[in-house]
Amino acid sequence: MVPVIDPMRCEAAGPCVPICPYDVLSIRTVPPEEKAKLPLMGRFKLLVHGGKQAFVFDPDACRGCGLCVKACPEKAIRLQRR
Repeated sequence: MVPVIDPMRCEAAGPCVPICPYDVLSIRTVPPEEKAKLPLMGRFKLLVHGGKQAFVFDPDACRGCGLCVKACPEKAIRLQRR
């Protein structure tokens, strides 16, 4: 399993990062090339939230426990089979 983050929902609130026992997730600034791929509403939302979102830092470390999914207040994370 690997977490997948919906960039249209993520608000970089961050509870997913510390709850992960395997250090799979991180909050980072979205680079311009990724930002350009988002629709207008996604870019606006990103601007409002300081240009940051959660991302999967180390997908190979994920054990599929689902704690990040439960912790996400925006329901922006789901687990997907590799």
